Amino acid sequence: MPTIRLPTAAGRIEPFTTSPPRDFPRATPPFPRVALAAAHVVADPLAEQDPWLDVRIDWDRTVAYRRYLWSLGLGVAEAMDTAQRGMGLDWEGAKELIRRSLDAAKDVPGAVIASGAGTDHLAPGPDVTVDDVIRAYEEQCEAVEAMGGRIILMASRALAKAARGPADYERVYGRILAQVKEPVIIHWLGEMFDPALEGYWGSADHMAAMETALAVIHANAAKVDGVKISLLDKDKEIVMRRRLPKGVRMYTGDDFNYAELIAGDEHGHSDALLGIFDPIAPAVGGALASLSRNDLSTFHDILAPTVPLSRHVFRAPTRFYKTGVVFLAWLNGHQDHFVMVGGQQSARSIQHFSELFRLADAAGLLRDPEMAVARMRTLLALHGVA
Repeated sequence: MPTIRLPTAAGRIEPFTTSPPRDFPRATPPFPRVALAAAHVVADPLAEQDPWLDVRIDWDRTVAYRRYLWSLGLGVAEAMDTAQRGMGLDWEGAKELIRRSLDAAKDVPGAVIASGAGTDHLAPGPDVTVDDVIRAYEEQCEAVEAMGGRIILMASRALAKAARGPADYERVYGRILAQVKEPVIIHWLGEMFDPALEGYWGSADHMAAMETALAVIHANAAKVDGVKISLLDKDKEIVMRRRLPKGVRMYTGDDFNYAELIAGDEHGHSDALLGIFDPIAPAVGGALASLSRNDLSTFHDILAPTVPLSRHVFRAPTRFYKTGVVFLAWLNGHQDHFVMVGGQQSARSIQHFSELFRLADAAGLLRDPEMAVARMRTLLALHGVA
């Protein structure tokens, strides 16, 4: 197996020998858990643009990655924060992404896709009212439904700014849920992912905020397929999971503790909608195939080494996790470059990438170690590491 010299956190350069990739089990859905991967977008590195200001996407490679996820039995959560929604990808770009992905899904038997609808075309500000937020949500929900898509109701920066308390959240969500054609997934994205969402649901205390979210869900249960919470706190997720109305799913958004939350306990389990499922998709497919056979031991054996990888990808500042997601897609040959929308490839250090390389290898996720080493050497050379 190939060896590469990698920087360490202590500032040294040490040799690292790669391992053979793992051969994960394969199975055909349905699996005993719903598993949606929030998918990244592939930038077009050859487009004439100002990379920090303009968004140019390689649509063919972006859609091809969705087909890859579907081939492994995963569903796709489209135009979410993993696709750099609100960090490079605006609503106009998101609409095009959703349209292309929905079109591609028609050609894939059993393909599952749900798409993000929010208010990101409405800039938060002192003059923005709750009614403005309602109209913005309506516009995006109508657009997704007109394309034939299912809705993931994304958290709103504008609502976080405009709301004066829990009642405003109940009013907005009640109005939107009354209008949607099919049950939606409500997304509660924590401030560690997006600082502009601090105090969502009307309180900086997550447990107090949870009461408002639960009140909204119970009052509109027929219009709620599930709720995804991304708070990186398994105990809070379990508390909320046990209080959901019957038939409403908990989609874990906990990229630190997903394995045990998906496995569940005697009181229930979480389904999943996760950004980390994008780079670890083969392992997820293998783990769910094992769960289908009631082989919990293999399920944990597969996912256990992916958890340290995920914790590293999502380390603070958590909002920069997309950089690690795209880095791993590049190492594994899903795209020919390590360029991101908004120039976000610069958001992590060479030490971070080096440890990510080691952890991906330990999880058996470098599908072609020779190629991964060659690409990593290119990145090291750009950072002055011979």
